[in-house]
Amino acid sequence: MCLENSFPPDYFRRYDESDDQYFYLYPRLTAHIDEAACRALGQVFREEMPPGGRILDLMSSYHSHIPTDLPVAHLVGLGLNEDELRLNEQLDQHLVHDLNVTPKLGFPDASFDGALCTVSVQYLTRPVEVFAEVGRVLRPGAPFVVTFSNRCFPSKAVQIWVSTSDAEHVTLVKQYFARSDRFTDIRGIDRSPHRWLSDPLFAVVGRRR
Repeated sequence: MCLENSFPPDYFRRYDESDDQYFYLYPRLTAHIDEAACRALGQVFREEMPPGGRILDLMSSYHSHIPTDLPVAHLVGLGLNEDELRLNEQLDQHLVHDLNVTPKLGFPDASFDGALCTVSVQYLTRPVEVFAEVGRVLRPGAPFVVTFSNRCFPSKAVQIWVSTSDAEHVTLVKQYFARSDRFTDIRGIDRSPHRWLSDPLFAVVGRRR
């Protein structure tokens, strides 16, 4: 059963429906949020991620933004560009994996102590399926931290994202958590450093049932 059926069908269409592998054919070594937002992001991870855990970094890039003072036992990154992932010195393991084609994750049940998706949730065309899979591979009580700003590649972001506000994005991501039926203690966080002076930063966090 497609878990996205409870949403209107046009929510997850995109202006550019070409294969995402072509869009990410070359590495995009771009800072998606500014330094102040990156510092705020690191603080969210300090507060929510268990130290010394096995962590899954979804839709990863050449930097995972985990602060150096947060110990991680093993960090696994999934992304679309091999070169970007290879340049990410924080990763212990990386896999090229297109979640829009294959939401299923190739990991055993309850094999991670935490998961994160950083400034990329807007590109998921099958988000509820992906969130359900993240819940499956997390241990009970483990956090899934989804962070986002107001930046994106608009041609690849889903229609519902580009048509709604920052506050509505928080509500939408909460719905992804809730409809996956895998998480509890779902809450939104606004950690925007300086309104109008830097990029905003929002997070939605849920914990595996």
